[in-house]
Formats: sequence, C-alpha cells, structure tokens
Amino acid sequence: MTTDKPARTLKLNPGAAQKKPADPFAPRRAPVRPPGPARAKSVSASAPKPPREPSKPYGAPRGGPEGERSERPRFAADRPRSGPAAAPRGDDRFGAAERPPRGPSAAPRPPPPHRPDLARVGNVRGEIRLNKRMADLGLCSRREADEWIARGWVLVNGEPAVMGMPVAPDAQVEVLPQARHQQAGQVTILLHKPVGYVSGQPEDGHEAAATLIGAPSQWRGDAKNPADGRRFAPEHTRGLAPAGRLDIDSTGLLVLTQDGRVARTLIGESSGVEKEYLVRVQFAPNGPMGAGVIAENVQAIFPPHQLARLRHGLSLDDQPLKPAQVEWQNPEQLRFVLVEGKKRQIRRMCEQVGLHVVGLKRVRIGRVVLGNLPVGQWRYLRADEGF
Repeated sequence: MTTDKPARTLKLNPGAAQKKPADPFAPRRAPVRPPGPARAKSVSASAPKPPREPSKPYGAPRGGPEGERSERPRFAADRPRSGPAAAPRGDDRFGAAERPPRGPSAAPRPPPPHRPDLARVGNVRGEIRLNKRMADLGLCSRREADEWIARGWVLVNGEPAVMGMPVAPDAQVEVLPQARHQQAGQVTILLHKPVGYVSGQPEDGHEAAATLIGAPSQWRGDAKNPADGRRFAPEHTRGLAPAGRLDIDSTGLLVLTQDGRVARTLIGESSGVEKEYLVRVQFAPNGPMGAGVIAENVQAIFPPHQLARLRHGLSLDDQPLKPAQVEWQNPEQLRFVLVEGKKRQIRRMCEQVGLHVVGLKRVRIGRVVLGNLPVGQWRYLRADEGF
C-alpha cells in the first residue's frame, strides 16, 4: 500500500537574491554609531586662582608672619620626596627580598709569585750577569752566550745555566762541546773595501760591503799571503757582521766576522787594537772650497804645532780623543795610527787643523795587514793569524 506524503515548498527570500557578494578589495568603512544622548559638560564652580606672588631673589625669605623665615631649598635633593621616588634606595625597591639567594662568591685570586730582579740581586751581591761574565772570559760574545744558554750548552758550578742569571766572580763556567763545535765553524773574512760601499746596512742607494762576499771575488792568495785552502760556502755569509766601520768615501781593510770573540776584540769597550791609515791631504785653511788651497808639498807649509794637536789635544763630540800616532809619509800623505774608531774621526780631526782629506786607506788592523789583497776581493783569516 502506498502512502502519499505532502510535498514541501521551499520559500526563497526575494531580498537575498538581489544581495551582491562583498568586494574583498573594497576599503573598509568605519562603523556608524547610533545617535545617543549627549554627555553633559562639567562646569567648574571653583573660584578664580589668586594672583601669583612675585618672585624674590634666590635665598630671600618668602612672605609670611614677621620673624618667620622660609627660604627656597638650594638643591633639589634637599626637598622631601613623595610618591614612588620616595622608596628607599636599597635592594628592596628592586625586589631583592623576592630574589633567590646568591651562590657562594668565588675565592679571591692568589697574588702572583714574587720574582726577584736577578740583575739587581747580582749587583747587591757583587755578581754580574752570566753573558757578560762569559764575554769577559773570552769564551764568546754576549749574543752567543745568550744563544748557548737558551740551548742548554752552559753550566755554572755543574748546573744548567738560566738566562739572565747573576754569577759570582769565582763561579765555574763550563761550555759544552756542542757550543765549541758551532764556534769552530765560524769564519772571519778580510775584505779590501772599495770606495762607494758602506760597511753596514745599505743606505742612500749604496750597497753594503758584504754583498761583495762570494765565490767569484775570493782571492786565492800569493806567495806572501797564501790562502788557507777553504772554499766559499753560502753559510759563511749567515750572521756575517762588520767588526768596525770604514766610511763610504774610504777604502782598505774591512773585517767581517761570525765570531763574537773577534768582534769583541776589535770593537769592544776595552778594545785597544791599533788601526793604521794612509791619508792624502790638502792644506785648506779656509775650507776645501775657499781660497788658498794648497795640494802639493803640504808638509812644507803645515804648522808643526798643528801636527802636535793631531797627535794629542783634539776633541770630538765634546769628548777628548785618545793619543794618536801621526807622521808624514811624504809631502802630501800622513800616516795615522789610532786605538779608537769614532765616526769619520780622521776627516773631522783634519778639519780642525785646516787640512782637507782627499783620500783615506786603512792598511792594518792589529797584526793583520791588507797586503796585496786586490780592491773588491776578500780572503779568509787564517788559523795562524790574529789581531
């Protein structure tokens, strides 16, 4: 049996069909409030303020009963504080009571250990630094001593030495064979320096004399000065330093060495090694560019008392010079023998007595002579030679 159900009718809102979809890109409008009752404005019924009292000078009493003195506070800090600013200035205003307790503070750092000044202690006890003691004993130079001490090659009273340590005058200083072996390989070179080369580091565009040391310029010797048979090796130029100066305008014997003992012998504070020079001069009482320069037979017109001053009586750099040997070799050439070596010493000495140096050549240092060594060439110092 079939049951018929009544059909449902869907009712549509005619206004909804006409509603357009919202534009997502359209600007939004502020909501419009519905009109409401206006708020009443409060009208102050207080009386008008009294006129302000005219200001008075700083610190003067303000108005009030006679005899009552009221002054302005001089500083803002003297005024009583009120409000939150009046809170106590302790940790409480930051909530210290609510903070958890701090952990134990770190232990204080211990002070650094006391290190005595070895040089000062040595002076108090009459001791000297080890490197100076070794140099005084002629074992090596101070620089070599420091190198050997750092390598552990030096013993003091049987114990390994320490850098900078002071030693007593009677201390036993021992050098190990390693240091002796290194020292035996050091060389000393004799060079006939030409004019135009500087003794030390290059300067003003001039080359150092050490640049002349090489295999091509090694002199093989002659019958009077035979070579010792050693051949040039590149390691012989390592650490090679001039032992004394010879200015750029001078020529002659220049010593370059790796051996600190040789350097100390020639240029040490207590060095007394003689150095001999041949010097060609002109008589120039008014200077080399002035009038009256005499280039020939200078010996005949040079005053004898000035020659005596060259031997002893002159000063350089406010320091008196040591006595020197000065004599005529020929009418235009003097022979100087000095035991000191100040900068351009002979040239400056001659200027003080009216002489102008036109040529200077060093021919001897101690017992070592220049001999027939050609200009610009060099040779090794032989084992049988010494200054």
